[in-house]
This record gives sequence, structure tokens and C-alpha cells, in this order.
Amino acid sequence: MASNTDLATLAGGCFWCTEAALEELDGVEDVTSGYAGGHTEDPTYREVCSGNTGHAEVVQVEYDPDTITYERLLEVFFTVHDPTQLNRQGPDVGTQYRSAVFTHDEAQQETAEAYVEALDSDGGYEDDVVTEVEPLDTFYRAEEEHQNYYAKNPGDAYCSFHAQPKVEKVREKFGEITA
Repeated sequence: MASNTDLATLAGGCFWCTEAALEELDGVEDVTSGYAGGHTEDPTYREVCSGNTGHAEVVQVEYDPDTITYERLLEVFFTVHDPTQLNRQGPDVGTQYRSAVFTHDEAQQETAEAYVEALDSDGGYEDDVVTEVEPLDTFYRAEEEHQNYYAKNPGDAYCSFHAQPKVEKVREKFGEITA
């Protein structure tokens, strides 16, 4: 990690989709797909997909805070997934697809908690926001075939139906901050 960058770790369903959407942003240096929030050491994709490890599919975002703030990353993140769906996003069901923000320090914890509280109290959603906010314990990098999956597999049917709309939403809604 470069000395002038920070990290954010976010879970919003399938990491392929979240990764593709956040990679669009100016100031995002790197997005790494992985796993966090579970009890199994160094889990595999297959183990996480079983739902038995406690991990969520996450992306770890390395970003330049002078170009994009943590708050702005949260805004984009909460725009590209539904934070009211408990343990699911679209067709993906299970705790591994939960909505969560894994924080790296107290400032991120306070910011994320305040952001979730504001989302919930603004009444913009019919259902309660179920996003978990908790300190990051350990991040495990996913297998290489899951890194930059959307970019490497643009014709994949899953990506066409789920990742592409998120990428388009970011470009449309946040065009002024896309790379």
C-alpha cells in the first residue's frame, strides 16, 4: 500500500460486482476481492460459498483520500447495493452476501455508523438498513481468478446481469468522480 493511501473494506453482495463498480472511481488505486468477518483461517471461495465460515465476500479498496473521501466511497457503495436486504443481494443468498462495512480505525467506525444511521433515519428505504458496521479483524485475499473478474470476463452472463448495471449506475450517478 502506498503511503498516501487508505483502505476501506466493504461487503455488498458478490465481490465481482462491488469490485467492478468501485474500480470506476477516480482516486481508487486498487480494489482487491476477498473475505472478512468469519472464523475460518484463510478460507477458500468454495468454503465461503458454503456459508459455514462466517465470512462475507468483501472488497478491500485502496484509495487516495486527497482525491476521494471515505464518506464519498460509502455514498457510492450504498448506491450500488441494497443495504436493506438481510444476508442477500439479488440472486445471491446467504450470510456471505451480507451488507457490511469493516472498519480500519475508530474514525472509519464512527463515520460508517453515522452514515448507516442517517440512511436509516432519512426514510429513503421502506425497510430498515441492515448493514453491519464492525472493526476489521482479518482480510483474506480471494483466489486470483476472482481478482478483476468483471474486467477479465465482460461476456460472463452473471456479470452482464449484475455487475454491468452497477458499473453503469456509478458512471451515470457519479460521472464527475469516475476515472
